[in-house]
Amino acid sequence: MASASSDSLPAADSDRAAGGRPTGQYVVVARRYRPQRFEDLIGQEHIAQSLAGAINSDRVGHAYLFTGARGVGKTSAARIMAKALNCGRGPTTTPCGECDICQRVSTGDDVDVLEIDGASNRGIDEIRELRQNATVRPSRARYKIYIIDEVHMLTREAFNALLKTLEEPPAHVKFIFCTTEPEKIPVTILSRCQRFDFAGIRTEDIARRLSQIVTSEGVEAEPEAISLLARRAAGSMRDSQSLLEQLLSFGHDKISVADVHHLLGTADDRLVHAIVEQLAGHDAASAIASLDEAVAAGVDVGQLLGQLLGYLRDVLVVSTGCSERLFLYSSADQLDTIRGLAERLGTDNVTAMMQIVDTTLSRLRYSTHARTLAELALVRLARLEDLAELSQAIALLASGQTAAVTPAQGKKNALANPQAAVDGSPPRGTANSDTAPRRDNAGDKARDGAAERDSSGGSRDTMA
Repeated sequence: MASASSDSLPAADSDRAAGGRPTGQYVVVARRYRPQRFEDLIGQEHIAQSLAGAINSDRVGHAYLFTGARGVGKTSAARIMAKALNCGRGPTTTPCGECDICQRVSTGDDVDVLEIDGASNRGIDEIRELRQNATVRPSRARYKIYIIDEVHMLTREAFNALLKTLEEPPAHVKFIFCTTEPEKIPVTILSRCQRFDFAGIRTEDIARRLSQIVTSEGVEAEPEAISLLARRAAGSMRDSQSLLEQLLSFGHDKISVADVHHLLGTADDRLVHAIVEQLAGHDAASAIASLDEAVAAGVDVGQLLGQLLGYLRDVLVVSTGCSERLFLYSSADQLDTIRGLAERLGTDNVTAMMQIVDTTLSRLRYSTHARTLAELALVRLARLEDLAELSQAIALLASGQTAAVTPAQGKKNALANPQAAVDGSPPRGTANSDTAPRRDNAGDKARDGAAERDSSGGSRDTMA
């Protein structure tokens, strides 16, 4: 099956600009560029192939469950499936998009394809009404299709009322359930559905799609700005398109990296790297100064700590031996820089740093002193000792060997026993290697003298 990552947008996109609504009414980017065919589903090629294969082989099930994070194409796939089954030229894997049924399904107001919000129609009364309507044949299409979004929001009683209809529905009824939390759905419902898990969309696929949309909108964009938007979306195509919508509303002819940072309230990647370099060099003062610079530029403290955590995550990935392909928050161009930090810090230190930042982010939710907590975290990170050397010292002590005394350890010993630092005497509580043998010799002499007195006393008694 063809991938949707081609260099041009689907031909139907231009026809969808009005979204089936009166000319002149603005439709947001996420709806104008919604996938309309199976091959348009970006990052879900395996699911598109399975659904198309079921249609071609006439093995379409009566109930499907689409699961996955937000913005990965669940509802879009459900609409495409509905169009494929009810298209005037179908059933077909390539719905025409021109007949009245296809256009109505695309806009979500077809009389035979009912989209239901599970959050607001979650009670048993709504499910009873659904069961009664399901027995009525479709008005003009082949199938009456129920698309229930966020189906996990239904009550237990509603699920129980749906069981019998879901197990043996009328021949003209199809169910498509969509959810972000499949673990909340009863197992009795899961066992009656064909389940498809939608994966998060790769960053490069999101960036490619955003580039296509920007070109179609007649706007230029810096490649790094598109990449930053794609990384920020964290696998959600809809989130990335919503962010792009805000940038397009600025009215600029070109989208820059600075525009993206201004929109998101985030710091420039160079500043984040500079802070990590300062922390690696135990320079708390410079790190706090960099934080002040970011805040003065309008960067949110929580966003900055989130960026710091993501950057350290990529450093951790490199420190364990992985390639830049697994980067989530950094670009591949930063590999050499991140590798240098990974070699300086080591896996143990990076892990400890991430835990400190994560703890601080959790505390920010319940505190009004965000900047103070952030500065406290930076100081703690800058004062973090080399955990690799510490673990080696512990291993040496456990094995009975004497580790070399570091300057820091020497300073601690001097503070514990100032007199020893002046005249070289041993610390209190320890034995001097030169005097200990003398004490042993003196004890031996005392024991020898006592033995001689005992022997001489015995001789005098015998002579007497």
